[in-house]
Formats: sequence, structure tokens, C-alpha cells
Amino acid sequence: MIILQSIIEALESLSSNKLRSGLTIIGIVIGVGAVITIDSIGRGAENTITGSIQGIGTNLLFVFRGGGEEVRNPQPITLGDADAISDPFQAPSVSGVAPVLSGDVEVSAGGESTTTEAEGVTPEYSPVRNVKVTEGDFIREEHLLGRASVVLLGTEVAERLFGRTGGLVGETVRIEGQPFRVLGVLESKGGSGFGNQDDRVIVPLTSAQTRLLRRSNRDRVDLLVVQAASADSVSFAQQEIAQILRARHRTSIGADDFTILTQQDFLDTARTITSVLTIFLGGIAAISLLVGGIGIMNIMLVSVTERTREIGLRKALGARRIDILVQFLTESSLLSMFGGMIGIGLGAGIAQIVKSIAEAQGTPINPAIGLDTVLLATLFSTAVGLFFGLYPANRAASLEPVEALRYE
Repeated sequence: MIILQSIIEALESLSSNKLRSGLTIIGIVIGVGAVITIDSIGRGAENTITGSIQGIGTNLLFVFRGGGEEVRNPQPITLGDADAISDPFQAPSVSGVAPVLSGDVEVSAGGESTTTEAEGVTPEYSPVRNVKVTEGDFIREEHLLGRASVVLLGTEVAERLFGRTGGLVGETVRIEGQPFRVLGVLESKGGSGFGNQDDRVIVPLTSAQTRLLRRSNRDRVDLLVVQAASADSVSFAQQEIAQILRARHRTSIGADDFTILTQQDFLDTARTITSVLTIFLGGIAAISLLVGGIGIMNIMLVSVTERTREIGLRKALGARRIDILVQFLTESSLLSMFGGMIGIGLGAGIAQIVKSIAEAQGTPINPAIGLDTVLLATLFSTAVGLFFGLYPANRAASLEPVEALRYE
């Protein structure tokens, strides 16, 4: 009953000074709003990045040149390595291998030009990387054998060159000045993760080797994308690949001149980065809560001074020390709680604005406001009010009735 009465009296006291109460909670509103905004955007960015990584394929491993810093002159990854890894007798846990040669090129058509990434691939690239086309066909074996001048366009490249993404099969584009016939248009996958999957072109590996992306060693490739037979066999596939490459490159354990990363490695790294950034920025935003708490303490001290005679009269009429203490703690807690509730709404609104801006720029982020974050923000803001209201409340409760009644 005493709590309910204290809440009613606190609401009456706060409503009698609406402007002052409103200005007092601004610090809490900004602090909570910033925390909610940063946390929700951080979670949304993490979901977008991890979703993009998961969308490139399943059970994937990425093999590329280079080991530790102590490894000197690492051997390149070659097509011979790809053939050895795809041998079911040497690597029974591997279901597919896709060698990739990549580099930046200039693509032009109809007076428009753009610089984008070109990837030279084999037909195995499509099932391994889960790449599909919205129109046309993917690269086939005859394209490799004939070093065909055919190309698959990413949707962003198609949009920049032709202003559309449909009806492009059979069109001609120039890559580094050489004519290539459009074989198809890639299905849109969006940005994030491994760069922008829509801002690229794909050509047959043999065409890239001989005409676009020449290397000192003709068999050399930049990356091997390996698909394990199942999610449970990824670790076995990783061990089998390492053994094959050590034998072919004549390296010992601990001196590998290659690196093998799994899809889970990329997911863990992405989650770690986004989590650290979210916590760091959230910590900075939480400083606003501290500032807001100091504002509450300041205004409560002013309130104690203004109501000194009222406190003395209440104590003279029988009010206990605990009654005065609870009264002022209730006021400070209500101030911070109201600020926290408004801040949650403000944070959610800002997150939606950021979502709209991101979508307009072609980088969709879906902010995720967790219930745990809302509860934590509410409880923390209330705790701030309790903490910073404790000293003014204790000061009010410690006033002597006689001295308080004589206060002018």
C-alpha cells in the first residue's frame, strides 16, 4: 500500500513540474535510444552477413595459397591440386571441387563501362557455390574445351551496362576490349559476406587463363572451393585436403604453404567482429545513461531543497524516515523508467529509419530488437534512477523536522 501511495504522490509531484521533468529524462531517453538502436542494427547486420555467407553454399571449405609468416615462397594452388582433391580415393569426404581464377577487369557495352570482378570457373562451380541463373545457361564443358568467349553477368553489372537484367542472352559485351557473348544473368544474392555477389562477371576458366587473367604458371588458380559430402564430414574433408596438399607441396605439418578455411570459420569471424563493434558502440552509448543519471540526481537535490518545509511538516505529522526515502526514490525511479520507455520507442524508430536508408542504398539490414535488450534497457534505466536518486532521497529523509520547518 505504501508503494502505491508513493507512486501516486510521485506522479503528482512530477506532473506539477512537467517541463523540468521532461528535460530531466532527456539524458535517459538518448542513452536508452542509442543502446537500443546500436544493438538492433548490430544484430541485423550480423544476421545479414551470416545469411549471406550461408547463402553461398553448404559445407564449404576454401583453399588458397599462403600459410604462416614463417613460410617462405609458398607454392601456388594449381589445377593439379584440384584434381587430386577431387579424387574419391584420396579424399572420400569431398563431393566437389571448383577452381577459381579472379581479378578486376573493365567491362563495356553500348557506350557504358564499369570495372568489376571477373571469375574464371568450371561447370562444378555452380553446384558447389550454389550459383543459379535467372535466364540463359551456366558454363558447360564445351565452353571450357573451346575457350569460348561467353560470360555470365551479375545483376548489378547488367543494370549498369544495359539498364535492365532481363532479355540479355545473346548480347555482346567487351571485357578488357575483347568481345564476349552474354550466356546468362546470375541470380541476385546481394552484398555483404564475400563482397557483392551481384557485382561480378563469370567466364570459363580456360578463357580467363588465356585471355583475361594470365598468371606466370598456367595451371595456377587463386582459390579452390571444396564442398564436403555432408556437414558432419567437413572436419574430415579438411584433414584429407591438408594431407593431399602436404604430399604434393612436400611440406611438413606446421609448415603448410596453404590455408584451409571452413564456412564456419567465416561465420565465427563475422559474428565476433559484429559483436565486438556492437558492444563497443553500445558502451559508448551507455555513457549517455550516466549523464542522464547525473541529471536526475541534480534535479532531485533541487527538489529536496524546494520541498524542505514539506518534508519537515510530514515528519512532524508522523512520517517515518523510510516513508520520505521511498517517496524520493520512487520519483527518481519513475523519471528514469519513463525515460527508458520513451528511449526504447526512439531507438526502434531510428532503427527503422536506418533500415530504410540501407535498403535504398542496396544493402538491406533488418534490425532485430531482442526482448532481452528491451528488458535490460528498462531495468538498467530504472536502476540508474534508483542509484542516482539514493543520495538526494537519503538527504531528504535525514532532515530534522524542526530545522526543516524553520527553513526559508
